[in-house]
Amino acid sequence: MNVTRPTIMEIDLNAFEHNVNEIQKYIGNDIKIMAIIKANAYGTQINTLLDIVNKFDIVGVAFVDEGVLLRELGYKKEIFVLNQPYENEIENIAKYNLTVGISSSNFVDSLGKNINNFNVHIEIGTGMGRTGINPYKVKEYIEKVKEYSNIKVDGIYTHLSSADIDKEYTEKQLYSFEIAVKEAKEILGNLKYIHAGASNGILYFKESHYNLVRPGIILYGYKSAIDTYDYINIKPVAKLKSKITLLKTVKENTSIGYGRSFVTNRETKVATIPIGYADGFRRSNSNKGYVLINGKKASVIGNVCMDSIMVDVTDIEEIKLWDDVYIWDNENITVEEIAEINETINHEILSTISYRVPRRFI
Repeated sequence: MNVTRPTIMEIDLNAFEHNVNEIQKYIGNDIKIMAIIKANAYGTQINTLLDIVNKFDIVGVAFVDEGVLLRELGYKKEIFVLNQPYENEIENIAKYNLTVGISSSNFVDSLGKNINNFNVHIEIGTGMGRTGINPYKVKEYIEKVKEYSNIKVDGIYTHLSSADIDKEYTEKQLYSFEIAVKEAKEILGNLKYIHAGASNGILYFKESHYNLVRPGIILYGYKSAIDTYDYINIKPVAKLKSKITLLKTVKENTSIGYGRSFVTNRETKVATIPIGYADGFRRSNSNKGYVLINGKKASVIGNVCMDSIMVDVTDIEEIKLWDDVYIWDNENITVEEIAEINETINHEILSTISYRVPRRFI
């Protein structure tokens, strides 16, 4: 399809490669990177570029369907499904040769009774409070897995919940994980993969690196914590941009948008921009968000519509139709600023930019 829409997400692949190199430099060459490309590679759709993902020996996805998509694209190396799948996905796990995280006895039984062979990583619940087995029940769980000759344990892993804000709690998690790792090794011998560190674990706890790390948000050049850029030299890969498609001047006391939530208090020049909440520009930006036009910030006025927003450009000189509009440019407006306005985190802002916004790779 020939894309004509002026609203696009622009993805800098050189910045992505730079980030991979900086992460590898930070962890050392003896440790592998599992590139986390779930949620359409945090909204960037880099996961659809086979020449990019082929540079990794192992990648991480959230769900079986994400792994299937990658296999159908042509990726032949290891795909790890971070979240324990559902029983009705076992057929696709086998068909598409996916490695899965497990922490349920029932799911082990379902795998074991299947005619296919499976590779798994055992997830240890050290304090995330989500999934994972009790670290003090590793022996019992592994013995259950060993009942089935078609299940091979390739790895063991955990999730650190608070590596950026709670050193003591994270150290307790790593202590529990280390107990589990030692017990697993006693039973299984050396494991192919041992992993605990996602973005914040990588930066703050080198002891979490083991022989594999799982960078997520930092792979795309965005902050995993307030001081991320003090630790590692990474570059944001994505810019979200559009264009002015309508300009008009309205009188004082003119209402703008649904619900008349904004009424002008002066003669106002209004620009309409074709991006809305169906694109991922959240409705909570209404009357408090802003965009960048000709190097200046322009306030969102009125409620964000499904397909468009209106902004006040009265004070921007030489404004004209089709001028570029940056929702974020990573310098004058950052994803983190937008996240703060919307009382959320940068992960959510990036990953919820919808499919109908074309991605342009540069």
